[in-house]
Amino acid sequence: MEAATTGDNRAPGFAKHPGHKVEFQVSPKRIRATFDGRTVVDSTRALVVRESRHVPVYYIPREDVAMDALTPTDHSTYCPFKGHASYFSISSGDRQVENAVWSYENPYVEVEGLRDYVAFYWDRMDAWFEEDEEVFVHARDPHVRVDILDSSRPVRVVLGGETVAETSRGRFLFETGLPTRYYIPKDDVRADLLVPSETVTACPYKGNAHYYSVQVGDRLYEDIVWFYDNPVHEAARIKDYLCFFNEQVDDIFVEGEPVPKTKTKWSPK
Repeated sequence: MEAATTGDNRAPGFAKHPGHKVEFQVSPKRIRATFDGRTVVDSTRALVVRESRHVPVYYIPREDVAMDALTPTDHSTYCPFKGHASYFSISSGDRQVENAVWSYENPYVEVEGLRDYVAFYWDRMDAWFEEDEEVFVHARDPHVRVDILDSSRPVRVVLGGETVAETSRGRFLFETGLPTRYYIPKDDVRADLLVPSETVTACPYKGNAHYYSVQVGDRLYEDIVWFYDNPVHEAARIKDYLCFFNEQVDDIFVEGEPVPKTKTKWSPK
């Protein structure tokens, strides 16, 4: 379902930004979320809302939410594409998180389908699940695909003028909207240059990533390599493989040709 641009209670944002989209569809998955040991979301009717320049968000029918755990607050925000949002705090026992939940009580007609749904700030809940598998960071976008393919094409990574990795048994990861990532067996990376890092990040499609920095001469390239020691099931084939940021190394060569650099949020400022 995609936002339309007609009606008496029209969203002014769409007139000013005609390329902006708010679209949603019912997820076929069972969606659950827990807070303080209690399941407060349990729904097979959740909407996945996709909006321009935003990560996907689950909107949950009120009937599938433990509304007795929510308390309305005086906080409100305004979105020119959806309307005025009202907020709730969530509590359990002595624990309370303010303004963790929002809803559009009187949404613009373009997004009328959001009426009687609520949405949660992802990181203010303890855990989220699709069916019985935990999901990280944000709702998974049904339009994102991740393919992991074995490749015998030679890959060489150069950093600080040094070849720091070279392989012909890599696994290439193709993810919608991102540059190709070249995952390399650890045995094919210069282990003497790797410096363990405490950094951990999460991806909804792959799981929790751990990092290495790389020391080349006197320079330390911080958190330039990542790996998944326990990826989600769909990404199991990259377990313990290492991947360098295309955007931050000198070059990645595939079959002797440099890979063009793509501007992403990980590119040097």
